[in-house]
Amino acid sequence: MTSMSREQQVSAVFLQVADSLIDDFDLIDFLEQLCGHCVMLLDVSAAGILLANEKDTLHTVAASDETTEMLELFALQHDQGPCLECYHSGKARTNIDLDDSAAVSAWPRFASQARRSGLHTSHVFPLRLRDRAVGALNLFHHGSQKLSSQDSSLAQALADVATIALLQQRDLGREQQEKAQLQYALTSRITIEQAKGILAERWNSTPDTAFHALRAYARTHRLRVSDCARQIIDQTLDSKDIPHP
Repeated sequence: MTSMSREQQVSAVFLQVADSLIDDFDLIDFLEQLCGHCVMLLDVSAAGILLANEKDTLHTVAASDETTEMLELFALQHDQGPCLECYHSGKARTNIDLDDSAAVSAWPRFASQARRSGLHTSHVFPLRLRDRAVGALNLFHHGSQKLSSQDSSLAQALADVATIALLQQRDLGREQQEKAQLQYALTSRITIEQAKGILAERWNSTPDTAFHALRAYARTHRLRVSDCARQIIDQTLDSKDIPHP
């Protein structure tokens, strides 16, 4: 089979996006897939999405892998990093050298932790709702690769798609509805994290492995990942029913 060109891959991703934005789609699973698309299309090593709650506090809502998720949590705990700067400024930044003295001076703990995680370059893009940011998309490289202007435009388009997914089916003129949808996404993510931890402990596996098994079960049974996670926590779904990874 002939491999798809990059243009065909981009078209396929946005077609999937259009197909996903239906009445009852799984938001967290969609955002996780979007992080995976970022890695594939932009040739980056990792991707993550942060989202702000009604108190203007950022939380991790999706990531391409567990290392990136932990790095984002570290950034939030220490209130530093390019992702927080992007959210507060509402402006994208690319080709941030995390080994450079400027980055080390601006975000000493984050830069150090990123290097320990094997990540040396960062790019950040705001999730924009009209004239304000509601979150940020983080991209990372293991090396010192640069992001071209074309790839930067695509990255911002993917960040905009994430915003559309978060707020679809909402009257964007009504602030309370916006907040309700954003809060739903954050609550769902917390539930999934708890279920991942439960399954990882029971199976003696990594959280990444537990999540992929949970997501596969949800897709097979046409359920939301967050609903399955809630059933794991409530013990209304026996983990033995989920195929062991």
